[in-house]
Amino acid sequence: MACFFATFPPTDGIQAGSWDKEYGSEWRNQGVKIHPMTSNRVSYTLDSTLASVNSAEETASRIASTAGFEDDEVMRIAMAVREATVNAVLHGNAYDERKKVTVEFERTPRSLVIVITDQGRGIDLNSIPDPLAPENLLKTSGRGIFLIRSFMDEVQIHPSAAGTEIKMIKYVPGQAADRKEASQ
Repeated sequence: MACFFATFPPTDGIQAGSWDKEYGSEWRNQGVKIHPMTSNRVSYTLDSTLASVNSAEETASRIASTAGFEDDEVMRIAMAVREATVNAVLHGNAYDERKKVTVEFERTPRSLVIVITDQGRGIDLNSIPDPLAPENLLKTSGRGIFLIRSFMDEVQIHPSAAGTEIKMIKYVPGQAADRKEASQ
């Protein structure tokens, strides 16, 4: 059973409690218990299954849409979450039913921050093959991290003996350009 920690942000026209209605009902239907956290953060723990991957992707799509991202950016964010969750379930936890995947979404005034953590052995970042290398171009897998980095504004990967954490940041519309101008 997964555990879902939800918050009820009263921002952007969302009334307290509607966050639960929008994002919590699908989890409650699966017997998930919801716990309040902070006003702009949602965190839940998933089983190491491909069904969990679909749920994480669908939730990412709804949260990104609510945060004000355009449809094409919503698709990119959802795909990045899907790829990171697949990596956590498949490569990190190796479908081990005793190991869980944690997915956190946090809305800040400037960004949507998504953190996905597995309980695997950790990843050797130097062993990730370049998907653009000629010998890898026709392979049917091995592009997940490449796609995540392409779709998100910032990506940080933190491997450890206790698992791997990937932090993905997408700036709200207009914020990335403002940040780039300020740094010049």
